[in-house]
Amino acid sequence: MNPVDDLSAVLDSTGALVAGVSRWDAPTPCPEWTVRELVNHLVLGHRLFTAALSGAKGASLDPRSSDALGDDPVASYRDAVAGLLAAFQQPGALEQMVEVPAGTVPGVVAVHLRIVEELVHGWDLARATGQEAKFEDALVEREIAFSAAKLADLPPERSPFAPPVPVAEDAPPLDRLVALLGRSPS
Repeated sequence: MNPVDDLSAVLDSTGALVAGVSRWDAPTPCPEWTVRELVNHLVLGHRLFTAALSGAKGASLDPRSSDALGDDPVASYRDAVAGLLAAFQQPGALEQMVEVPAGTVPGVVAVHLRIVEELVHGWDLARATGQEAKFEDALVEREIAFSAAKLADLPPERSPFAPPVPVAEDAPPLDRLVALLGRSPS
């Protein structure tokens, strides 16, 4: 599978969750973030990676630093997604080195970082809004393998995630991914 195709599929699924939000002030599994702040964080992240792919510096990922959602959060999310996909679809984007919050990485690693971010925060959003996260199991399995390998490369003090939590080996792939990244799927 082309990782940009995987990214597109994940963004579509999370976009459906964003479109289904009825309460933007609802709490999320991310401590201290409401649904609006969580979606704002995703949009800020998409914009940061879009900027990074063009060689520019992105802004903060802190959803309290700026409001990227405005009066129409769903449209803002869709616009950020369109820009992100267009940036990753540029010739050579997957081969170039990109400066992102995790460090300087090849574009293909940056794609996987966005996929994982979107999967985990899509799970957060589904939990917060009572919706079902609909991500393809095989795609999630690929990102579990990616995440497990990359987490092993990170010094513990640089990990953006909480320590893994136990989960049954036969748990659904999305539950295993979020557990690997420190969330309790129960």
